[in-house]
Amino acid sequence: MTESFHGLNAMDDRNSKERIMKMAADLFIKFGIRSVSMDDIAYHLGISKRTIYQYFSDKDEIVTLATLHYLGHEKDTVKTLQSSAKDPIDLLIQVSHYLRRNIRETTSSLLFELHKYHIKAWRLMEAFRKEFLFEIVKQNLKMGIEQGHFRGDLNPDVTSKVRLEESMMIYNEDVFPRSQFNLKEVSDTLLDHFVFAICTEKGKKLYNKYKSQFESNNTLNTLGA
Repeated sequence: MTESFHGLNAMDDRNSKERIMKMAADLFIKFGIRSVSMDDIAYHLGISKRTIYQYFSDKDEIVTLATLHYLGHEKDTVKTLQSSAKDPIDLLIQVSHYLRRNIRETTSSLLFELHKYHIKAWRLMEAFRKEFLFEIVKQNLKMGIEQGHFRGDLNPDVTSKVRLEESMMIYNEDVFPRSQFNLKEVSDTLLDHFVFAICTEKGKKLYNKYKSQFESNNTLNTLGA
């Protein structure tokens, strides 16, 4: 059984709600939203279903608030990447790897269930991608243009949307069935295609340098494992 806890009623409301949301989110990711019931959540926490209803009106509220909590963490992660990146090329690579990690943890069926059954949570996910991530990518493109890494004739708004739509394409199993395509290879190919379409010669050289360093580090980590 996953971690349980006792004495939930004695804990403060905020901490109690967060623990319920975390457990629910873990179960949703592992088994899918539709297949996880309120009874399942209560069982894995070692509490009664009635206790959950003290904090949440229904499952949809849990899904919505869990999504909001998750996206708050994701925003902090992306902002950390943004502040630590050496330059726009480095950030482009880091964000690509971040998106790849998300895809490994998120199934296309989970997104389908959000879209079909939990519209509030789905809208939060869409706002995160279309507003927050869009602005991050757009700012990075503008900086890269100023520094001479990206072509000066790019339209940052259009190019940012292209990049974000490419990232969503990887989730589409009609296009890239996971039984037939390697996720890393698809992600790397799309990133290569995007980078060489927008970069100047200066940017391409820097990208190839970072890519070579990354592959060398991965090889060393594999040999040392």
